[in-house]
Amino acid sequence: MYPFSRAFVNPASSPIRDLFKYLDDPEMISFAGGYPDPTLFDVDGLEAASRRAYGDSLSCLQYGSTDGIAKLKMEIIHLMASRGVATCAENLVVTTGSQQAFDLLLRVMVNDGDVVFVETPTYPMNILAARAQGARIVPVNTDSDGLNVVELERLLDAIRSDADRPKLLYTVPSFGNPTGATLSLQRRLHLLKLAVKHRFLIAEDDPYGDLRFGGDGIPSLQALTREVDGSSDWVVHMASLSKIVAPGLRVAWSISPLPIAHRCYVAKQSADVGSSPWTQGIAAEYLAAGSLERHLKSIRNGYGEKCRVLCHSLRELMGDALTFHEPEGGMFIWAKLNGDLTAAELLKECIERKVMFVPGAGFHAGDPDPTTLRLSFAAPSVANIKKGVKRLHDALETIRARV
Repeated sequence: MYPFSRAFVNPASSPIRDLFKYLDDPEMISFAGGYPDPTLFDVDGLEAASRRAYGDSLSCLQYGSTDGIAKLKMEIIHLMASRGVATCAENLVVTTGSQQAFDLLLRVMVNDGDVVFVETPTYPMNILAARAQGARIVPVNTDSDGLNVVELERLLDAIRSDADRPKLLYTVPSFGNPTGATLSLQRRLHLLKLAVKHRFLIAEDDPYGDLRFGGDGIPSLQALTREVDGSSDWVVHMASLSKIVAPGLRVAWSISPLPIAHRCYVAKQSADVGSSPWTQGIAAEYLAAGSLERHLKSIRNGYGEKCRVLCHSLRELMGDALTFHEPEGGMFIWAKLNGDLTAAELLKECIERKVMFVPGAGFHAGDPDPTTLRLSFAAPSVANIKKGVKRLHDALETIRARV
């Protein structure tokens, strides 16, 4: 009846968002969404920052600069310097969540039919965003060490036509969503060299990098550009306060080469004029007070404990029915059912028992693996993690008893 655009004739919804209808049930234990634990929010610090944001002028209630208010940009520059990244205000665009940062990048870089490489499995909303822009998506496999750069190199070397060359590659190199995997230092350097050689942008999504609770830290791709000549021209770094402060702020940013940053600024003018000065002001005051630095330890400790409890419970109750890799940070465990049972079949029984997760099929840009699933340990309490795994085990045993 309506002449929808091609991308929205039969749009696929987010496999994560589709499960939110079950969250109204107070008995439901959710391993599904990547929600931060509200008990780890620094409520006192944010309340104090909110009072300071009002100050004397109430400027935070007025329209603000499209690319971000000056004080927040200054604080982000300081934050990025602590992460080994030197940048300046002209290269920085404040966005309404990192989802918008990627959407703006697609708008300024990708034409209908252009090729975009994405690691697979990956965050499904950005697969949807690339498809909505008309991109031809080429998946690149990952393993427990992140993006398979050897496979990527083979794909790049096999390209014979300019039309098949990627405009950009999307990756979550630190504690990836959904796998929890972290790209090794060797692979990061290899990836940067490939970007220089083949002249494609790396869209580095880094919402989880500060959530390391085990192992040794690895610099971001943006920080490592100083190690590979010419690579700073080919990295766009996207980061956010959603997972480390509060998602309700909707404060994120992108750091890009100047020609890209300017065009993202122009594209944002038509997207939302500018992100909320109110929440930007709160974020700026929170960062300026050093509150994030002081609070990060408790967040890391909290998620580290939850991850260990979930992994222990899965090993104890699920045994060899499930294979998974234990991450060193982030919010997610990526698992595979051993046998013929699909994650969708298991989920149906689990929902009856008031526990849920996200089947892995929706995280794949290419052929999905129906036996994979994502479990988030971030939101549930330790007690509910143990209870939820017991329900998961009971659901599996019920299914096994039927056959």
